[in-house]
Amino acid sequence: MTGPGHLPERQEALLAVRELRKYFPVRGGILNRTVGQVQAVDDVNFDVQPGEVLGIVGESGCGKSTTARLIMHLIRADAGRITFDGEPVRPDDTAALREVRRRMQMVFQDSYSSLNPRLPIEDTIMFGPRVHGVSAKAARTRARELFSLVGLDPSQFIRRYPHELSGGQRQRVNIARALALEPRLLILDEAVSALDKSVEAQVLNLLQALRRELGLTYIFISHDLNVVQYMSDRVLVMYLGKVVEIGPTTAIYNRMQHPYTSALLSAMPSMDPDQRTETPPLVGDPPNPIDPPPGCRFHTRCRFAEDMCRHTEPGLEAAAGVQADGSHLVACHMRVAGSGHSLAPD
Repeated sequence: MTGPGHLPERQEALLAVRELRKYFPVRGGILNRTVGQVQAVDDVNFDVQPGEVLGIVGESGCGKSTTARLIMHLIRADAGRITFDGEPVRPDDTAALREVRRRMQMVFQDSYSSLNPRLPIEDTIMFGPRVHGVSAKAARTRARELFSLVGLDPSQFIRRYPHELSGGQRQRVNIARALALEPRLLILDEAVSALDKSVEAQVLNLLQALRRELGLTYIFISHDLNVVQYMSDRVLVMYLGKVVEIGPTTAIYNRMQHPYTSALLSAMPSMDPDQRTETPPLVGDPPNPIDPPPGCRFHTRCRFAEDMCRHTEPGLEAAAGVQADGSHLVACHMRVAGSGHSLAPD
């Protein structure tokens, strides 16, 4: 058993995140003083094993993208520890951070704004290797190899600019750019959400093929629960800056234990016309992240909430009777059994 929000250290993890926290100041008044703080990410803990895909889901504003940017050190954390490949990541060690960023890369949602509109896409892919000391000839050779790897014909695309490409082609370029430095971990932040469904399927299949061929590890962030189920080995559910449930994909989708996870999955559209949602699985907006409620942050929207939930914050604990190895964790005093229609006492 672990304490609130804490996970046991696992030496084999490629990425270990412990007690990660980021509050954004809210300023106001004549003197522009700090009048509050948005608790975007609060005491987040998880591991990512080599070669796996960890999906991260949750409503907009729950802290998914902020977590990704904290891992990449695009923004600085207020507190917490990040360990990559057994080595702690120290933000003040410029040389070490530079090496970590070579081995961790990120693909963003907006494929157009992620690319420099003034650079041909070949130069965009070459840029990373050149910054890391690779010769122009070797970087160009690598770029053309990557064009073929992501399904773009080098003879047709190397001198094109971003505005001359479709959304799917631009996202393939972004994937190629992320692979240019031969990373071990890719963070995919809504990387397919802006694409048409047919193109999305092609890019997802490309990501699966690259994972097998290159031995990649993914953190896959998406609002599309069907896509997360298809891509992920494990799923992490966030709510208002907190991890509320994490476990194998089959356990999360078939034997979820947190009421919020149950509500999210109940909102998934079904292809069966006989399976219609008569009542909304979740009503109301999330609480203000500047002033989150005490206790369990979900209790204001939870139909199972009791006095304990309103005063005591639950910690991540093993979901009893679900995964014998303790890989399924849930932060809930009143754990929901299976389909979410009965309760398992704490």
